[in-house]
Amino acid sequence: MTGFQVTSKYIGANHPPLIIAEMSGNHNQSLERALAIVDAAAKAGAHALKLQTYTADTMTLNLAEGEFYIDDPNSLWKGNSLHELYQQAYTPWEWHKPIFDRCSELGMIGFSTPFDETAVDFLESLNVPMYKIASFENTDIPLIRKVAATGKPMIISTGMATVAELDETVRAARAVGCKDLVLLKCTSTYPATPENTNILTIPHLKELFQCQVGLSDHTMGVGVAVASVALGATVIEKHFTLRRADGGVDSTFSMEPEEMHSLVIESERAWQALGQVSYGPTEKERASLVFRRSLYIAQDMQVGDKFTVENLRAIRPGFGMPPKHYEELLGKVINKDVKKGTPLSWDLLL
Repeated sequence: MTGFQVTSKYIGANHPPLIIAEMSGNHNQSLERALAIVDAAAKAGAHALKLQTYTADTMTLNLAEGEFYIDDPNSLWKGNSLHELYQQAYTPWEWHKPIFDRCSELGMIGFSTPFDETAVDFLESLNVPMYKIASFENTDIPLIRKVAATGKPMIISTGMATVAELDETVRAARAVGCKDLVLLKCTSTYPATPENTNILTIPHLKELFQCQVGLSDHTMGVGVAVASVALGATVIEKHFTLRRADGGVDSTFSMEPEEMHSLVIESERAWQALGQVSYGPTEKERASLVFRRSLYIAQDMQVGDKFTVENLRAIRPGFGMPPKHYEELLGKVINKDVKKGTPLSWDLLL
């Protein structure tokens, strides 16, 4: 479960979570917009930008009937055939190199999700540093083997997969050369709701498969993603666009630049806050110990006077005896004259 390096970035518990901006089809078929998305992701602080590598013909058949047509009234893509949807959403392959080059110039990891073996061969020709397997392909064992055989790090979304299916997938990947693996908890609804996200699965994934874990997050906002860091997520992936109002196949559940910037900041804060199991004052807290309550003389007293509820109080600051001794000191006798505001100590007792 040790971390690993991809280009100049590190993935692992000893480093802030890797934040991936998923472009998907939010380029709206404009290379200029695609490059603007890269620029905005880098400016927001994202560590990586991911594409999807396919064509409509490598994804499905050009049919507009039956199961090839989306008529679910709850679907964001109702009224499209699968082929039409993928034709709208796909990133032209000739765009990949300029997009990856821009990522490199801006210090981000540029990589992609291949959806078939031809996409893997194409991405290898561009020497991508790692690969992502989408949830809908996490049971495509031939594709898993093809990607794993490159020997490069793999990120696999786990949406819809049973433990048995994931076991088969992970075994297939490791058997042909995948050493660096990340499994992302994913809910394959668009958008997803927090109550349907079940991020308690994240530490369980880590325990079962002994690998890095994270979250592919389709919920709105940053709350779910930040919470995942507390559960061990070392990678967070979010769909990203310039403006949701611009439209696009994934725009409704994509982050805008200001939100991505917030995610980068807050996820790192969450990671910093994990620390280690710790009790007692930290070094920074020691100076605050003086603000604890302690026992003080609350009235002028003369030798031989007894401590009472009127002349002995537990107050701030903390230079006197601990308040736990209050009851046993009541009725005891003071051995010298003292002024109001004197911290109580054992040497004042007769």
